Amino acid sequence: MIFKALNKALIHTKQSMRLMVGVPDYEMYVNHMKIAHPEQSVMSYPEFFRERQEARYGAKGRLNRCC
Repeated sequence: MIFKALNKALIHTKQSMRLMVGVPDYEMYVNHMKIAHPEQSVMSYPEFFRERQEARYGAKGRLNRCC
């Protein structure tokens, strides 16, 4: 029982830390796609990472920053 609670806390802590430093959570994405969009294909990790980086920092000549 306590191990299950500790494991859940560790998963949430890991997830939070990744979000704080801007690292996308691929596992969460895959789970979401399987549940919410089973008819669509799941991106590979490199595709997913590249798409998240482009969404965050801008892509295709656009700049999404102040400086």
